[in-house]
Amino acid sequence: MTNLRIAMAQMNPVVGDIAGNAEKIISWSIRAKQGFQADVVIFPELALTGYPPEDLLFRVQFLQQLESAIETIKLENPGLCMIFGSVTRENDVLYNSAIILQPDQSVQYYAKHYLPNYGVFDERRYFQPGNEACVINVKDLQLGVTVCEDIWFPGPAAKSVASGAQVILNLNASPFHASKTVDRLSQVKQRVAENKVPVCYVNMVGGQDELVFDGHSFVVDTDQNLLLEVEGFEECLAVVNIDGTGSVRAVTETVSESEDLQQLYDALVLATHDYVIKNGFKNIVLGLSGGIDSALVLAIAVDALGADAVHAIMMPYHYTSDISVFDAAEQAKLLNVSYSEIAIGEPVQAFMNVLQDEFSGLGKDVTEENLQARSRGVILMAISNKKGAMLLTTGNKSEMSVGYATLYGDMAGGFAPIKDVSKLNVFALANFRNSISPAIPQRVIDRPPSAELAPDQKDEDSLPPYEILDPILEMYIEQDLSVTEIIDNGFDEEAVKRVTWLVDMSEYKRRQSPPGVRVTQRAFGKERRYPITSGFKRS
Repeated sequence: MTNLRIAMAQMNPVVGDIAGNAEKIISWSIRAKQGFQADVVIFPELALTGYPPEDLLFRVQFLQQLESAIETIKLENPGLCMIFGSVTRENDVLYNSAIILQPDQSVQYYAKHYLPNYGVFDERRYFQPGNEACVINVKDLQLGVTVCEDIWFPGPAAKSVASGAQVILNLNASPFHASKTVDRLSQVKQRVAENKVPVCYVNMVGGQDELVFDGHSFVVDTDQNLLLEVEGFEECLAVVNIDGTGSVRAVTETVSESEDLQQLYDALVLATHDYVIKNGFKNIVLGLSGGIDSALVLAIAVDALGADAVHAIMMPYHYTSDISVFDAAEQAKLLNVSYSEIAIGEPVQAFMNVLQDEFSGLGKDVTEENLQARSRGVILMAISNKKGAMLLTTGNKSEMSVGYATLYGDMAGGFAPIKDVSKLNVFALANFRNSISPAIPQRVIDRPPSAELAPDQKDEDSLPPYEILDPILEMYIEQDLSVTEIIDNGFDEEAVKRVTWLVDMSEYKRRQSPPGVRVTQRAFGKERRYPITSGFKRS
């Protein structure tokens, strides 16, 4: 009986690094052949370009390099069927394709049928859809090839099976968000139930700007059993055997599904690591306030790049409490990172002296608070510039939603790891991280949150309690519920109207904030694009 060995390469490409991605495809193919005697190796969607390549696709030189790289890979084939995602063009029309390279150097193509154009996806801007099935023969087994979104609809898999496919190979660049692993598995099981053939689902891994890909590649057998699941958030090679009856057996070990908080934390760590490293930085700097947001970001930074690569800076002012200074120093010591204290009293006073005439006759307001934050931002950016370290901002989604942040102050930086993490999840993640090993002083978690820009200031002086604020924000931002619908869910009318107004009025701030990784079903940035200037009335 025929026995086919399939290797799934859960790869972390770099967008635009065609040569580097091609080298990885070749080296992993050699490993699959020599280390596992694989007959087929499958790579993710657009593995050669990285995902998403965006407007690089408008550059003719980029497309030419892709075509040259495909020829190089074909010549370096170690003697197995190689299937990887790339871009093909025909008469200046681009397709999101699976490239199939056989050991005899023959080439086949499959053009993705369903091009997502929602949320973070914008594929119709670049590609035309295909409509033909692609079924290949390897060792007398018929393998149907599909790409990502195609598995979410009945047609492509059914068309492959109608053309003789005994197994479906699905190449993916499916970014992470909460509950995504459950959604993928559900869709694949549905296709298996419809077609009675196993599905090998290989997914990309790695951070790319606002996206992070979690991997979690898997195989579902003909009985809809999860036969194999690959470790998430890391590169790896997983292998299965398939016989002539379609029976599947795992060769490499499967892993148990991780908990939601574990997945969320791993996503933040990987996204931070890849954004820093892929953009050519080796070190991180951040402001450590003694509060929970910066404490969590510090833990993420250390787990992403290591303690030796992280420099934490406490910048106290008159309103900074002694316990904040103590807790910041304590956490820096706990995580063994480089630590500095730079008081901002003098620069703030210098700004006030310069502005004395302009402010004459005007009372104190939020302006003076913002000068504190902006002084900190100037200092941190100067250190970032001088030392070539990536500055991480520490604001969370709750704050960014309602504009509870200072433009050119605490918003200054290169990357925002927790930009899409609600305040309630910040607390949950802090406790989760401490359950692994001590990383955040418990008092930092237990204290009422405060920006400490005014005497005895608390977040709840300006905002509803986070237990109220965060659900309102989720309904308004992620679910698109109206003001009336949110109120009908049991929330106070005045609070809902104020919060939604703050969200809409703060769009101009968010447009000027650094990128941050998307981990919810709707983040600010690619998938939530609201006009700054708008006469729309909320109701």
